[in-house]
Amino acid sequence: MPVKPSFILHTGDITHLSKAEEFDTAAEVLKGLPAPVHYVPGEHDTLDEGGGKLFLDRYGKGTKGNGWYSYDDNGVHFVALVNVFNLEAGHEAKLGADQLKWLADDLSAVSSSTPLVVFTHIPLWTVYEPWGWGTEDGEQAIAMLRRFGSVTVLHGHIHQVIQKVEGNITFHTARGTAYPQPKPGEAPSPGPMLVPSDQLRSYLGLTSVNIVEGGHTLALTDATLV
Repeated sequence: MPVKPSFILHTGDITHLSKAEEFDTAAEVLKGLPAPVHYVPGEHDTLDEGGGKLFLDRYGKGTKGNGWYSYDDNGVHFVALVNVFNLEAGHEAKLGADQLKWLADDLSAVSSSTPLVVFTHIPLWTVYEPWGWGTEDGEQAIAMLRRFGSVTVLHGHIHQVIQKVEGNITFHTARGTAYPQPKPGEAPSPGPMLVPSDQLRSYLGLTSVNIVEGGHTLALTDATLV
């Protein structure tokens, strides 16, 4: 990267099958990154017999509940939300009452003029309900964010760039780094897309968030791995 980032946000699915050896491999790869990493789990990180214990043992220290937390950096308040536990077939994800109460308490101490960055795995808003691409009680969390002047909500899960702007809230879902998924409704299921190998890196990528002190709008830049 031309500019070393202050830190990196991982929006989940560190592993594919929640196996200890997969977490070990990921740790070896990620320790080479040039900045600290802040994590939230994806549903693929909670498949172990302990229901996410392997993820929480590694990345849950100092967090609340199933791994949610917040911190401040350079005048921006960052909130990590978790919506991948207790998933039900045919239903969207859930944050749950305990996490929503924690979020209300956490935000009560934050000024409305403070920029917010919220990151979670499954989109808080409904991208495509038939595939479970949304969060049933996400609107309750979104309602708490509306009083802030600048809110950026980052998601993983769907492996493609989809953005929505609602008032002062920008919802942004990044590309995956493993494999692409089809656009909503353009395939029978959201399984991995098979693409020509010479095109694969054009489907994969990262999103950068740039913070300029004194301003309230956070700049989002998507880049493929090409």
